[in-house]
Amino acid sequence: MPELPEVETVRRGLTPAMRGVRIEKAEVNRPDLRWPFPEGMAGRLTGQRVEQLRRRSKYILADLSSGETLLIHLGMSGRMLVSGDPLGQFVYDHPAPEKHDHVVLHMENGARITFNDPRRFGAMDLMPTQGAEHHKLLSVLGPEPLGNDFHEAHLIEAFRGKMSPVKSALLDQRIVAGLGNIYVCEALYRAKIRPTRKAGRISALRVAGLVPIIRAVLSEAIEAGGSSLRDFRQADGELGYFQHSFDVYGREGAPCRTPDCPGVIGRIVQSGRSSFFCAQCQR
Repeated sequence: MPELPEVETVRRGLTPAMRGVRIEKAEVNRPDLRWPFPEGMAGRLTGQRVEQLRRRSKYILADLSSGETLLIHLGMSGRMLVSGDPLGQFVYDHPAPEKHDHVVLHMENGARITFNDPRRFGAMDLMPTQGAEHHKLLSVLGPEPLGNDFHEAHLIEAFRGKMSPVKSALLDQRIVAGLGNIYVCEALYRAKIRPTRKAGRISALRVAGLVPIIRAVLSEAIEAGGSSLRDFRQADGELGYFQHSFDVYGREGAPCRTPDCPGVIGRIVQSGRSSFFCAQCQR
C-alpha cells in the first residue's frame, strides 16, 4: 500500500495539471471501490474548479470551488495518472481506456486524470471542505510526521507506558499519521532500535531521536519519488526509486550496511507484516 512519500509524490505530480483548473467532465465507471461512491459524484465534480490539492496522512484532498472536497485513497494498487497536459509537464498522450479506469477527470486545460485500481481497494468520497478534518477517516489521525505537531515531547508522551512493540506503535495512525511498514523499518534501523522493543521501555532520549530520523527518511523518500515495489507509479507513470536506497526493507539475508557490523538483515513477522532489521546493531 502506498505510504506517505508515495501519496505526497502523486499529489505533487497532480498539482500542475489540476490546481486552479476546472473539471470539464467527470466520468465514474462503476458504483463503488472499497465502498460506494457518494451519490451523484460525477455531476458534483463536473464543472468545479480544483482550488488546491492537499495531503493528510495517506489521503489526497482536492478542495473544489463548490465548497466540497474530494478525498482520494489509492488503496493497494490505485494509480492517479496524468496524460495530455498542455503545459508540457507530462509527455504522455492520452492512452487508450483500460478495464480498471474507474474514475476519469477531463480537465479544461486538456489534461486527463485517470484513477486506475485493479484490486479496487482504493476509495473516493466527497465532503464539505469546511470541517473536513472531522470526516470519519481524518478525525482519528495523529500529527503529520513532517509537520510542527510531531515533535519529541509528543512521541515521548505517546510511548509512555506503552507495552506494544515500537514497530506497532509507529504504525498506529493515532500516534503519527502516514507511516507504513517500509519507512518504519528504515527509521528503526537508523535509530538502532529493534522493532520488537516495547515502546514504553525505550529511553526518552532514544524516542526523541526517532523524530528527526523519521523526518529524514520520509523527506529522502519523497525526493526519490517514493518506492515502487509492485503497483506504485508517479502521476506521470514513472516509477519511484527510493527502493534502491533501502537499508533493511526486503533485504533478508543481505549484509548489514552499518560499517564494521558483521550482521545480516533478518526478517520476522509482526501482526501479519514483515519486519526487517539487523539483530547485531538494533537493540
